[in-house]
Amino acid sequence: MKILVTGGAGFIGSHLVSRLLQLGHQVWTLDDLSNGHQEFLEHVITHERHTFVHDSVMHRKTVEQLVQKVDAIYHLAAVLGVKNTVENPLKVIENNIDGTRIVLESAYKKRAKVVLASTSEVYGKNEKLPFKEDSDRVLGPPSTHRWCYSTAKAIDEHLGFAYADKGLPVTVVRYFNAYGPRQTSSQYGGVVPRFIKAALTDRPIEVYGDGTQTRCFTFISDTVAGTVAALNPKADGLAFNIGSDQPITIRDLALAIHRLTDSASTIATVPYEQAYGPGYEDMQARIADLTRSQNILQYRPSVALEEGLRKTIAWYRKSLT
Repeated sequence: MKILVTGGAGFIGSHLVSRLLQLGHQVWTLDDLSNGHQEFLEHVITHERHTFVHDSVMHRKTVEQLVQKVDAIYHLAAVLGVKNTVENPLKVIENNIDGTRIVLESAYKKRAKVVLASTSEVYGKNEKLPFKEDSDRVLGPPSTHRWCYSTAKAIDEHLGFAYADKGLPVTVVRYFNAYGPRQTSSQYGGVVPRFIKAALTDRPIEVYGDGTQTRCFTFISDTVAGTVAALNPKADGLAFNIGSDQPITIRDLALAIHRLTDSASTIATVPYEQAYGPGYEDMQARIADLTRSQNILQYRPSVALEEGLRKTIAWYRKSLT
């Protein structure tokens, strides 16, 4: 199959590109390198079935030309991260929505399958756990920029489902805290790389809030497996949770990384206001209901957290030297 991956030089995208090539597909990677890194693709950059295009998903002509070459699109290009939502909400809103619209409009002309990357952020602060794909969204007021990423990705999904109603094969994958090698954008989200970098350099491991908030972390190979499975025509017109359903508190995560790195770091508690400014609100817990993903995609995450952390720490030890 001929496949376009937008954002393919990013953390998840680069792993996805590698996997698609392993499966025998012909792949085009589109990335403006604003978040991605070309070195993440250095092992496949000259692959005979891979073409790298340094351009933006916001450039309609480029997207339209690439879409005409392919049978399917994985749309992963996005502006993400907590700091962006707080500091640059216009960039988050405009780039995410406009880029997705361009991809979907181009795909509709070709009737190319689209797998749209979304996020567990769309559930907001709903306290009814675990999150099912049809769970309600519960958000704070629009005047609080904290919620702009959730809203932008939800509009992306609305666009995708609207095109699905018009006959375009669209599948949405909602990621739950993917982590692993190459997740370097700790400034814009990603508590695992932030903790690991601090631990390996013996700086304080800063836990935001009181550390009792829980998350389910998903090793990158499991994230990619669910993403690849979303090509299945049985997934058309549906959203799928792609993640783990095994929660851990953020403080326990910090302790685990401290132990696995044999670090001399201290563990410090930092108020949200100090980390992100006044008015920031976090969710106490996020757990994915994987029933639909298991039944339709045969998705079952297989990498335990400690195993995944060991692999990630090993990568960071090499990358920081």
